[in-house]
Amino acid sequence: MTEILLLLLQILTITLRAGTSLIYATVGEIYTERCGILNLGLEGMMLTGAVTAFATVFYTKNLWLGVLVAMIMGMILAAIHAFLTVTMRANQVVSGLSITLFGSGLASFLGERLGPASNNYNLAGMSGPRFSPIAIPVLSQIPVVGAFFKQDLLTYLLYGLVPLAVFYLYKTRYGLNLRAVGENPQTADAMGIDVAKTRYLYTILGGMLTGLGGAHLSLAYAPGWTENITGGRGWIVITLVIFAMWNPARAILGAILFGGINAVQFRLQAGGTTIPAAYLNMLPYLTTILVLVVITWWENLRHRIGAPAALGKAYMREEK
Repeated sequence: MTEILLLLLQILTITLRAGTSLIYATVGEIYTERCGILNLGLEGMMLTGAVTAFATVFYTKNLWLGVLVAMIMGMILAAIHAFLTVTMRANQVVSGLSITLFGSGLASFLGERLGPASNNYNLAGMSGPRFSPIAIPVLSQIPVVGAFFKQDLLTYLLYGLVPLAVFYLYKTRYGLNLRAVGENPQTADAMGIDVAKTRYLYTILGGMLTGLGGAHLSLAYAPGWTENITGGRGWIVITLVIFAMWNPARAILGAILFGGINAVQFRLQAGGTTIPAAYLNMLPYLTTILVLVVITWWENLRHRIGAPAALGKAYMREEK
């Protein structure tokens, strides 16, 4: 019985660590899409956030400065996307994909130059500061549940962020304005809500949270920098937003699902299973796609998918 509890504790601990970056990015994307902007640039933003966070901490030894830089990079890329889609009214899919390509290329370029300039080599691991797990006395000793209290500081921050995101979205006037812009920007505009300002604000906020998710990958989950460290997590976030039905609270379930499957496949590989590693690595992504298909099919049958009505649609204010 003790061995089973220990196994569950290990899996749950890995699950929470693997899901943290996803939750940050998913909550950010939910807010972005709630205002009617579709952002497919998440993969590029997460990669850029990861590499800049790692580089900043490597050279300055300041963890929080690394987090700040990652959020600023996410903000800059999101601001570019907002300018193209809100001000220039460019196609949101094309703009998002361009951000992903640009961000991925920028991260690869910066990653090649990490380390002492004289040697110019990649650093696969971090020898400096990192967000290490911190066990909270007493609470961390509770069987199974104690895994929630053996996490790093960025994961602990989520315990307050998600309830705050839900409260803001559904219980405040600002959240109501945000949802109104995403559902019917014409009506929101007629009510005096600045549609362009709202879309800029929440697109940039989403980019900052996405950059923070990237920082968690390189500073806590897998400290260091490796090429394509996100492993497609930016694309997984897009599916998790749909899985969550644009509700931040449900984003936790989707992230835990992905993180849990990820933890299980790690345990299977460590246990010496005969299943090829390549198939095990595919398992989290295949499971996410399968669940997304089932959820979408079921919600379509109920005629309630939950997507904002104006999602992906440019808005041009009529002159009076």
